[in-house]
Amino acid sequence: MVLLAAGPVRAAPNPVPAKEPPAEPEKKPVRELPTPYTANFSGGARPPDTGRPPDFAYGAYQRGQYVTAFREATKRIEGDRKDAAAMTLLGELYNQGLGVRQDPVKAADWYRLAAGQNDPSAMASLGLMAMDGRGLAKDTKAGRRWLEQAAERGSPTASYNLALILIGTGTEPDQVRAAALFRKAAEGELGPAQHDLGVLYLQGRGVPKDASQAAEWFRKSADNGDLAGEVEFAILLFNGTGLPKDEARAARYFLHAASRGNAIAQNRVARLYTVGRGVPKNPVEAAAWNLAAAAQGLSDAWLDQSLSGLSADERTRAERLATERSEQK
Repeated sequence: MVLLAAGPVRAAPNPVPAKEPPAEPEKKPVRELPTPYTANFSGGARPPDTGRPPDFAYGAYQRGQYVTAFREATKRIEGDRKDAAAMTLLGELYNQGLGVRQDPVKAADWYRLAAGQNDPSAMASLGLMAMDGRGLAKDTKAGRRWLEQAAERGSPTASYNLALILIGTGTEPDQVRAAALFRKAAEGELGPAQHDLGVLYLQGRGVPKDASQAAEWFRKSADNGDLAGEVEFAILLFNGTGLPKDEARAARYFLHAASRGNAIAQNRVARLYTVGRGVPKNPVEAAAWNLAAAAQGLSDAWLDQSLSGLSADERTRAERLATERSEQK
């Protein structure tokens, strides 16, 4: 038996910061790779072509060269006291403590200056900081106003975080508006928003129930590197819900998500290897992935029973594989 029921893959949506920096200072960022299994996929979200000269300060930030980013942004502001993009970048560096000592108060000051120049990213960051009471006094109403203004000016992250606020109320009007905001963020190529919009289509909350729409948004989310979207798409693909059934392709998505550490994907891969659906039957691989999922708290009595006949050598190999994979993360 291979049960591949839907999620919840993401237990509870989390707010998305206006800009999410790489994890470690002064190192080239290691981006979570989007799944390579979508036909004709060519790289995920791309920034729009504005026709403007390259932003060297933000380019340095993206490469993890935070001291250079700070220096370039400061130089630009010295030449133009209304350079909102440079102000926002300085706010982000102070907010995250990248290239400079972390200072939420200075971050909020820079964001406020940029917001005064109508920069939507700065407004979105100010909104989140006000709601958290970080770097400035906690004020949820003011925070929401900042998010509303940022969303009106096209900030995908502001739209997403407003949608998270609304989706929790349970009222139908808020569900409808949340879906519209998720769509704005999803069209801005925000992977978590694409996932959450897919969930709404799957459940019929705020939008008509439509499994094909759900599958399409999950696929886009996966292509933008969202782990939850990748697993949800694999589940629909395996079951043939909202799109043609393709067990082999679904297995590739599951394997990709499993290698990224998702316990649900690890459990599904273990089941597939146990019965040989989408992948060749392989009890050692099945046991290794089952051990990986169990180590994260996802136990499976059916798998434990199905794999109970492994030899001592097979179990040792499975344990070694599980250990190697956990060390690679």
